[in-house]
This record gives sequence, C-alpha cells and structure tokens, in this order.
Amino acid sequence: MLVTKAKRLLATLAGWAASVYAGGASAEYALNLRPGVTPISREAYDLHMLIMWICVAIGIVVFGAIFISIVKHRKSKGVQPAQFHESTTVEIIWTVIPFLILIGMAIPATKALVAMEDTSNSDLTIKVTGYQWKWGYDYIDDGVSFISSLATPKEQIFDMQQKGENYLLEVDNPLVVPTNKKVRLLITASDVIHAWWVPDLGMKKDAIPGFVNEMWFEIDTEGTYRGQCAELCGKDHGYMPIVVIAKNEADYGKWLSAQKTASDAVAAAAEREWGMSELLERGEKVYNTSCAACHQANGEGVPGAFPSIKGSAVATGPSGDHLALVMNGKAGTAMAAFAGQLSDVDLAAVVTYQRNAWGNNVGDLIQPAEVKAAR
Repeated sequence: MLVTKAKRLLATLAGWAASVYAGGASAEYALNLRPGVTPISREAYDLHMLIMWICVAIGIVVFGAIFISIVKHRKSKGVQPAQFHESTTVEIIWTVIPFLILIGMAIPATKALVAMEDTSNSDLTIKVTGYQWKWGYDYIDDGVSFISSLATPKEQIFDMQQKGENYLLEVDNPLVVPTNKKVRLLITASDVIHAWWVPDLGMKKDAIPGFVNEMWFEIDTEGTYRGQCAELCGKDHGYMPIVVIAKNEADYGKWLSAQKTASDAVAAAAEREWGMSELLERGEKVYNTSCAACHQANGEGVPGAFPSIKGSAVATGPSGDHLALVMNGKAGTAMAAFAGQLSDVDLAAVVTYQRNAWGNNVGDLIQPAEVKAAR
C-alpha cells in the first residue's frame, strides 16, 4: 500500500514539474520574477536568482548534514555520541561563515538599491498623478498633459460580452516614452494612496497625496507593457490599469508632435460657443468615463455611498454652484475635484449633461468660457 502511494506521489510530482517547464507556464512567469525590459528590472532579477541559489546551497548543506547524521550516526548502529563542550573552533566557524555569506549578499543588494534611487541625468521627466480611478500624466518639459482611464467596455465587466485579451489592463490614453532614454517619474496623488506599478519595468512607487516620490526607468525594447495600481485605493481599485508604450525616438517624436497639435485643438475648442446637442453628446462620454463609476450610468448613485444626480438639488439648482462642486470637489467626501482632470470643454459638457439627463431637463447649458472664467 505504501509503495503504491509513493508511486502515485512521484507521478504527481513529475506531472507538476513537466507543467512548470512547459512553454505556457514559463511564458507567464507564474513561478518566478520577470527579467523585464529595463536595466533595473534585470538587476533585480539577477539579484533574486543569486540569493535564491545561495539559499538553495545553504539548504542542501544544512539538511544534508542533518540527514547524514540521522542515517550514519543512529542509535541502532551502536554509535556513541561525541562528548565535547564549548568548542572555540566551532564557534568561530559558524560565526564567520554566515558573516561572509551576508556580506556577499549585501554588496550586490546595496548596489541595486543605490541604482534604483538614482534619478539624476534623466532625459525626460513626467509627473504622474493618481486619481480615483485613473492616472494623469504631465510631460513637464513638453507641455503635454492627459488623463489615462480604463478602456475595457462595461459590457465585458458585467459579463454581457466575452472578455478581451487585455481585460482590465487597457486604457484610452497610454503613457508613451522613447526607448533607450532615461525617464524620470514624479509620482503623487490627489485623493488617496495609489501605487504605480508595471512589472516589466522592475519598480513600484506609492502615489501619496501631498508628497512626491521619484522613480526612473530606461526601456531598451519597443513594445507595450501593462501594469496597475498596487494599493487598495477604493471600491474600483481593480479598474485602474497602467499601459506604457515604448517607441523608437523617431516614432516618439511623431507621437509627441501629434499630442501638441491635439492640445492646441482643445485650447481652440474652448474659445468658441458650443450648441446644446454637441455638449450633451460629449458630456455623456465624459460622464461615463469619469462619473459613472460612483454615480452609476443612470445617475441614481449608490444609496448610502454616492448621492444621486438624478433630480438632485445640485443638478437642478444654480448652474454656478453645480460647476463649482464638479471643479473643486467636496471636502470630507469621495467627491473628487475635476478641475485638474478635465479640460474646460469637458467640464462644460459634463455639467450640461448632468443638468439635462435622466429627466432633470433644466434646459440651460455651460459654455467652456464660463469654466475658464471660474478657474
């Protein structure tokens, strides 16, 4: 019976080992860190493997000595235990050897930590701001800013459609950076603690309100790299992905030029008067991206957590008070300030939409010029 059970156990272990080394399991790095695409990520991976093999060697030596002692010096063989006490030689050996091992581990670990914190001589600086539940990116030297939000359709989230390949790891506006350039990130938050984490880049930093953290990376391989917020930042924490696209320098320059052109177009759009229909159309899109997570797509909110906009005193009251609330938020509540997240046009559109949707039908509208004046 024992032999049969042993054979079954060995067969199970063999099957498990085969699955570990299969291409799929290896590709997903299910049992190990990723080497990544940056010098820091590879240094962390190499350090991890070095420490792991040191631990394996220590385990073999220690447990090997134990097993040999059990087998060769057991009582049934008539072995008599040695009699010695306070051996100076033994004391020195088991003090010096661990000390040397720790020094051997500390040197590469210290080197890696120092490299991780060295953000000097960067080629590009980007400010990263965490919001519930999106990321804001400001290219400080280039005057480009945008908000990056979850792009996974709600139909997939609510199981009305088949989930896509990058379910909950896709955004509308990814962070785009050039390859082989040192990118410095200044990371903060506007509301609660978030954490900016992309596994392939090898680093994670907390985004803390009122505090600025720094990190850097230098991607050497073109591609798309995905991550997500790694702090429990609220009920929709799982809907706050990060997508980084690394382009060669020429393609990055084209992207940056297109972003500047788009920013100029947004600025020009804020200078003209908008009609009700176009504000409502744009406002609905902004609402679904920025407001529906809390107040729901039907504007009825979540009782006890998020107030209803449908039929509310705010949405049917003075338009100036409504705009001020959306722009500045409300202290002590989950209502965030959107003045730094949305453009003048988007703020005008979403307030107009809220005042004329779900039966509110106030009939007025907010122009982008009014938002600009309110700033």
